[in-house]
Amino acid sequence: MVATPEFPPSTPGPASPTGDSALPRRTVLAGAAAGTLGLGMLATTAPALDERLGAAARADAGEYLIGVGISDITGPAAECGMMGYSQQDQTTAGIHLRPRARAFVFATGSERIVFAVAENAMIFQSVHHGVLAELARRFGDRYTERNVLLTSTHSHAVCGGAAHDYAYNLSILGFQQQVYDAEVNGLVEAIAAADGDLGPGTVALGRAELHNASVNRSRVAFDRNPAEDTAHFPEAIDPAVTTVSIAKGGRQVGEITWFATHNTSMTNQNRLISSDNKGYAAFTCEHTEHGVRYLDGAPDFVAAFAQTNAGDMSPNLNLRPGSGPTDDEFDNTRILGQRQYDAARAALATANPVTGPVGSVFCYIDLSDIAVDGRYTPDGAPRRTAPPAAGVSLFAGSVEDGPGLPGGPIPEGVRNPFLDALGGDPHRPAPAWLADAQAPKAIAVPFGLLPPAPWVPSVVPIQIVRLGDLYLAAAGGEFTIVAGLRVRRAVAAALGVGLDQVLLQGYANAYHEYVTTPEEYDAQQYEGASTLFGRYTLPAYQQEFTRLAAALAAGTSVPRGPAPRDLSHLQPNFVPAPGPDTALPGHDFGATLTQPAASYTRGTRASVEFLSAHPKHNPRRNGTFLEVQRSAGGRWVRVANEGEWAVRFHWSKRAPATSVAAFTWDIPADTVPGRYRFVHFADRLAADGRLSPIVGISNEFDIA
Repeated sequence: MVATPEFPPSTPGPASPTGDSALPRRTVLAGAAAGTLGLGMLATTAPALDERLGAAARADAGEYLIGVGISDITGPAAECGMMGYSQQDQTTAGIHLRPRARAFVFATGSERIVFAVAENAMIFQSVHHGVLAELARRFGDRYTERNVLLTSTHSHAVCGGAAHDYAYNLSILGFQQQVYDAEVNGLVEAIAAADGDLGPGTVALGRAELHNASVNRSRVAFDRNPAEDTAHFPEAIDPAVTTVSIAKGGRQVGEITWFATHNTSMTNQNRLISSDNKGYAAFTCEHTEHGVRYLDGAPDFVAAFAQTNAGDMSPNLNLRPGSGPTDDEFDNTRILGQRQYDAARAALATANPVTGPVGSVFCYIDLSDIAVDGRYTPDGAPRRTAPPAAGVSLFAGSVEDGPGLPGGPIPEGVRNPFLDALGGDPHRPAPAWLADAQAPKAIAVPFGLLPPAPWVPSVVPIQIVRLGDLYLAAAGGEFTIVAGLRVRRAVAAALGVGLDQVLLQGYANAYHEYVTTPEEYDAQQYEGASTLFGRYTLPAYQQEFTRLAAALAAGTSVPRGPAPRDLSHLQPNFVPAPGPDTALPGHDFGATLTQPAASYTRGTRASVEFLSAHPKHNPRRNGTFLEVQRSAGGRWVRVANEGEWAVRFHWSKRAPATSVAAFTWDIPADTVPGRYRFVHFADRLAADGRLSPIVGISNEFDIA
């Protein structure tokens, strides 16, 4: 059944120049609204998919048209506030494992969907809007808010500042254009690559369980749920692992794995950019198993490790930051990532072919003012959601993972000019009507009432995407496992499918913090205090997802809903741009300040230090700051590079404006013996504003 739009499509916006500063941060949803209402709305302005490929995919035969793509979303590696722990003094100072965006396009007949996973902290609505605007410019109405699902792995070791929401830029000291551009451009590049890769393929789905990669960090709240809910999770964790395998031409070309655990093995003391445990799982699958080299052009295999309902799931198995199974955050990142990778292998061993159509349905809802029918509330009485407010427990953060108040508690004596610009202290008394609406929450910050505009969004998207027998219920919250279970039950009932065919896709298309059950909310632990729209947030979601699922099942349209806000014109930034670079006396840019040793053995660590330039002058997205090269046949061949697990980049600054780039390389046990060297790349800013490339080359060394 083909749906008829209930509003006219928007007009695609003007073309933008290429490059990471090209996409405007004032993002109008140019053409993105087209076809958002129901099933069957196919793009018509761009060349038809079947014309390009010469044949339609046959979903009933288990065959789809499939494309995969990947790009880099790494932000500036120096002096950029990090997103997740909300610590004003946690700024980037290097790179460990580069975060990437991975995209998958699935098409059958006249319908297609995009599933894109970003290894960032959150998909803010600013990024969602920016991606859709650029997709509309490139592809017309082929890819819209209806059929594009963007989700985040929720790493806390990445750059912040991409949001247009003041609460999430507070500790970052404002909106960061470089970070926004990196995330929007990287996601668009990945989706465009997947679109260009479309070809006939097949999908298989397998399931497994993983019991040693998560722990419930809010057991007091979890235990308040009814027995019918807690019995579903006897260990108080969600062990479900769901893996989709993608093959083309008889060869595996990609996979997507869903598992619920916070991507927070790296602590708030870390300053290296990292995609954390889920990034390690993806790196192991792509690089170690399938031989992907990210600097060698388009890879022939792409793997994403996505979230589900991870709101109360911690990877810190000892319930302390950076602890469990070891007390080293890097080891924990590797071990938790390896366990997710291994669980995906187990799931693939059970995989069966996926058949059936693809489809999607989408709308916006105003979470601050939803009338909830008594069918969805614990006591059967009709209720309402409330304008957003944070509870006092949010100040403590999740003690198992790290402090987490958006904006962070500002240490005494530390000035925050961004906070000053917004009007000073946000901790003001809430009016009685809001206190009543949010009860039993003790309100610390009434986000929805703060100037110059509410500090968090209230109008947010919800979406259901279908891939054959698998359904993703997507929303921008961090759902606890029981909250996710209740949404899954509601969607499965409305669709008439099994519970295991529905996943809660959290961290999707927007971000508005947590979603707990009403019973968990009453405990006012960190997650309940962070459930911004009150006790009946989850019942509102159950109601709205039921409405969306019924429309998907019937092939009917739903209204788009209220329009999301646009605050792109009200985005201050109080982080000064780095000025011209200076060299150390007696040294040229690129000079090797500390040479590697003359020789190393396999399994040891090599190190080097260069006189460099500020990484903000060129973040080198889709590139690298360091290559490890081996002499082979009279030429130098790259064997490792910054951005991969074995190489770490540590940036530091010496007065007045001198950058030092230090690198370490953990030499793998299977490294080929021979002659090696380090080569460093950067770009220096001169006093006249010109950028010039820097290349530093170390002494050669042997690996025996």
